[in-house]
Amino acid sequence: MVIEQTISPLLPTGPIELPMDDSDEAALWQSLESVCDPEIPVLSLREIGVLRAVISTTAGWQLWITPTYNGCPALSQMKADLLSAMQSAGKPAEVITSLAPAWSSDWITDVAKEKLRIYGIAPTHASAQSNGISLVRLAGKMHRAQVPCPQCGSSDTTETSQFGSTACKAMYKCLACAEPFDYFKPY
Repeated sequence: MVIEQTISPLLPTGPIELPMDDSDEAALWQSLESVCDPEIPVLSLREIGVLRAVISTTAGWQLWITPTYNGCPALSQMKADLLSAMQSAGKPAEVITSLAPAWSSDWITDVAKEKLRIYGIAPTHASAQSNGISLVRLAGKMHRAQVPCPQCGSSDTTETSQFGSTACKAMYKCLACAEPFDYFKPY
């Protein structure tokens, strides 16, 4: 069962951590960790911050997700993959899409940022934010921090397009090694 919802209960405001005990919930999380982002298969939906909460109810489990942006083309695949993992674990579940609060690149775990870099995508970095608040460009250009190349580490890079392989990424080129790369935009 899939339910669309735009108002969420109090969901975590940062990356959610895995339970550390031997509980039924920990086994459930192990199944869910195998569900990867369809567009970035090296990251689980939890690591990238899309899977926001797993809540036990009398009818089964609620899986709360927030897509990286409204209109994400991978949303239906994410829902199907989560439901499949729950079905394989023998757990009844529903997937609830929450658009509020909007997904934030702050929800990407530190482990996921390193996985992105190794995969060839420059992760959002702290200098892309101001006092923990994501900068949003409404019009015109804003000052951009240099994005280090995930291939060679050089900061001598330039944005070639505001839109990368997906809408949540921008295209950059390294001027040192001449390699193009995606950069996960801060939101």
